[in-house]
Amino acid sequence: MKFNIYIIGGENVLKKIVKLISSIMGIAIGYIVGKVLITLGIRQGIKVFVEPLYTGLILLIVILIFAIIFYFLSSFIYKGIIAIIDGFERNIQKLTVTEFLFGTLGLLVGLVFATLIGVPISRIHFVIGPILFILIDLIGALVGIKIFIKRKDDILNLLTSIKKNGIRDKKNKHNEKICPKILDTSVIIDGRIFDICQTGFVEGPLVIPGFVLNELRHISDSADGLKRNRGRRGLDILNKIQKELSIETQIYEEDFPEIAEVDAKLLKLAQVLNGKVVTNDFNLNKVAEFQGVPVLNINELANAIKPVLLPGEEMKVVVMKDGKEASQGIAYLDDGTMIVVEGGRKFISEEIMVVVTSVLQTAAGRMIFAKPKES
Repeated sequence: MKFNIYIIGGENVLKKIVKLISSIMGIAIGYIVGKVLITLGIRQGIKVFVEPLYTGLILLIVILIFAIIFYFLSSFIYKGIIAIIDGFERNIQKLTVTEFLFGTLGLLVGLVFATLIGVPISRIHFVIGPILFILIDLIGALVGIKIFIKRKDDILNLLTSIKKNGIRDKKNKHNEKICPKILDTSVIIDGRIFDICQTGFVEGPLVIPGFVLNELRHISDSADGLKRNRGRRGLDILNKIQKELSIETQIYEEDFPEIAEVDAKLLKLAQVLNGKVVTNDFNLNKVAEFQGVPVLNINELANAIKPVLLPGEEMKVVVMKDGKEASQGIAYLDDGTMIVVEGGRKFISEEIMVVVTSVLQTAAGRMIFAKPKES
């Protein structure tokens, strides 16, 4: 697209502006040159330069000469400006969006630095100073554009590196506040840890010790069918955690050969990593509390989120089997909680209304005691 400027009456506004500015520049330069000539003439003692009338006439002649010269030069200046504008337009069209943005940024940066340098220089002379200031700004802008376009890849890499380092530092600071969660064999086989992590209630990293993995492998290779299925289920749960969850998982390969039991190794590892043991093993929970090792018990969590039943509340249950004591019947809630129904043996396989008499809450689970509702 050609850069054209049209004006009213068919004359070129830019050409007139260039002529006007060129003439003004010629007058300014002629004035400076005339003053210099007069000063030199006075110092040399030339009589012509001493008389005010001749001095003014010489100054006027010099100004007119430079004004006429620059007026005629304005055509060449105009053509040069048009050539620069056309060249600039062609170069702009060749630039990619990224190069254009970096060129704009370089222009701004170059102008800022050029202005800082040019402001003191502009105070040298009331005519020469502003001209030098404009030239410095132009040079600074061009240099800024060229550098930023040429070095755009380096600048992008630097910005990307800074951003990545910032994100990494932020993650590291965040992870420093989150202690690692060490999974034991029972909680892996249980499988509920996957669902809990999926909801976001447990923050990583999850640590799977190498000795726990070895125990799972031994269980999955067991001759006992039930144990073998449990071991394979545990390995499947670990694969699901690694593949389907965004939570960070780590395999801790170091062992404690001086310790024989896996539970003792777990507690030692928790102390080394300053982490928490995740388990549903009641005995391990008690030993960990004794040794001052933090524990997250899945059963305790499950009990905590079960509906609260108070003595005196009524509910409908199906008595499934007889209990240990005479006349007792056993029923279950939907979540697996066992209900001991006093006098419920005669209602086996029947749906009856019962009244809660007491609730026994332990880390191993919850047990509800009830009796049939009197009609």
